[in-house]
Amino acid sequence: MTSVPDARLDQIAEIAHAGGRAVMRFFRGDAGVTSKGDGSLVSKADLASEEAIVGMIRSVFPEDAILSEESLAGTDASERLWIVDPLDGTNNFAHGLGHFAVSVAYWENGVPLHAAVLNPVSNELFTATRGGGAFCNGRRLRVSAAQTLRESLVATGFYYDRGESMRRTLAQIESLFSTGVHGVRRFGAAALDLCGVAAGCYGAFFEHHLSPWDFAAGCLIVEEAGGRVTDYSGALLCPEPSTVLATNGALHAQMIERLA
Repeated sequence: MTSVPDARLDQIAEIAHAGGRAVMRFFRGDAGVTSKGDGSLVSKADLASEEAIVGMIRSVFPEDAILSEESLAGTDASERLWIVDPLDGTNNFAHGLGHFAVSVAYWENGVPLHAAVLNPVSNELFTATRGGGAFCNGRRLRVSAAQTLRESLVATGFYYDRGESMRRTLAQIESLFSTGVHGVRRFGAAALDLCGVAAGCYGAFFEHHLSPWDFAAGCLIVEEAGGRVTDYSGALLCPEPSTVLATNGALHAQMIERLA
């Protein structure tokens, strides 16, 4: 595997902060929120953040491909690929809730090599480098030491489909409560949920449908904190839509059984 170029390591946090500054110009102001065809929301902040992030990447790495939620279509076959969510948690943002993130990941030959997830409200910056560990504002992250679901708090998310996907997720939550789990949380920003697993807050996080920009950075942060991230069957993730299960590792088999 090719190592991450030093220039990308040096700049990925700066790129995330550029997106964060763009987002905060609109927070609790005129965000110009509109609905997309799938029922999800997009705002002026999403587009401004994307413009800032993409402009910075293209100015320094013009040959790299970029896959972004709002407008840019890279492919999972790209040798050097940036995967960007300029505003993860737009629904929270639109309602004035300060729980959203800017997510930036760099993948090489289909493997995540570096990641940054920034909550611009709390100014918490989560970062990871493959083989180099995961950190929040310089503090080393480690996943929960829990060995059973009975010892754990679990996070989840709901896709915009209010039909079968919602029913399946609700059934899985009911199954989890039967294990004696401490609780189930749904905060509406998958990138931050994954960082919560990395930080040891949650023993596990699961969601029925996520796009690559939702998990591209967070999955590496979890893995570098000692956790495991797969789809519901236990297969490794690719940069394409998927079910996502992230755990501290010890709970992975238990969660797969509950999600089956």
